[in-house]
Amino acid sequence: MQDWSKTSAATQQVGVLLFDGFSNHCLANTVEPLRAANMLSGRPLYDWQFLALGSGVVTSSSGLQVAPHQALSQAQGDMLVVMPSYGFQEHSGWKTQSALRAAKRRFKSLIGMDTGSWLLAEAGLLDHHRATIHWEELTGFSERFPEIDVVRERYVIDRNRITCSGAMAAFDLVTHMIGRDQGQALALEVAQLFMTRESARSHTGGAGPASTFVNKALAIMQENLEQPLSVPEVARRAGRTQKVLESRMRADLGATPATVYRRLRLNLARKLVMETDLPVAEIALRSGYDDPSAMTRAFRTEFGRSPRALRR
Repeated sequence: MQDWSKTSAATQQVGVLLFDGFSNHCLANTVEPLRAANMLSGRPLYDWQFLALGSGVVTSSSGLQVAPHQALSQAQGDMLVVMPSYGFQEHSGWKTQSALRAAKRRFKSLIGMDTGSWLLAEAGLLDHHRATIHWEELTGFSERFPEIDVVRERYVIDRNRITCSGAMAAFDLVTHMIGRDQGQALALEVAQLFMTRESARSHTGGAGPASTFVNKALAIMQENLEQPLSVPEVARRAGRTQKVLESRMRADLGATPATVYRRLRLNLARKLVMETDLPVAEIALRSGYDDPSAMTRAFRTEFGRSPRALRR
């Protein structure tokens, strides 16, 4: 069962190793969910730095230039994200392999984004692990590295080696890790912020029937915040029984449908408190509470302070 809500004390240090030809899309889908998690939680859960093998500017496939914070040889942390994307073959060779092998001792986890899996594999860092890569490279990857258990998945987590198939899957992976490390409540909120329903993907990144059903129930809840439905009605509209809905949400999100629904409504209330001048009574109505006092009590329990205190 997933954890619905938990607290991580230490800030996780993330290094993003960029190569010329990296994908802007992949970079944004990696970093933006981390930024959102910090913003929504009000705590520095993640800190990231852009790295390069040398000290010069790195240029993306579309011409975006990024000045690295420091060279890979000087960096250490919890996660190293390797992101070459296009033209990755040009970056293979003994210099890259040596740098990645040395970095293994300074980072707890290594993540190959897009074609980053190939560079990790060439350095021998994926031997005897399950792994994936951008699906256009999957056949060649499997033939080139027979010692790796290559699978066609959106992303794969095998111990402290993580591989991801592409830019869209990068968002799924990072959201999954936020849920794993910080609780599914925050992961769901991040997914909401980016207007995606894909907030309950499985560990391997593929949305199976159970996750599809949970996502449908979440969408129904999201569409009915001002006038909340009963849990049995949500289950009926999603095409399952209440018992099945309860079971699947506990398994996928670590919370009951009632708990998840309340969080969605209170997230809306918090957004209205922070971004509008609406009175608390009006905010309560818009988030499905007839009684402003009841909404205030729930708000304080969920977020640790009252709407008026947050607005101040």
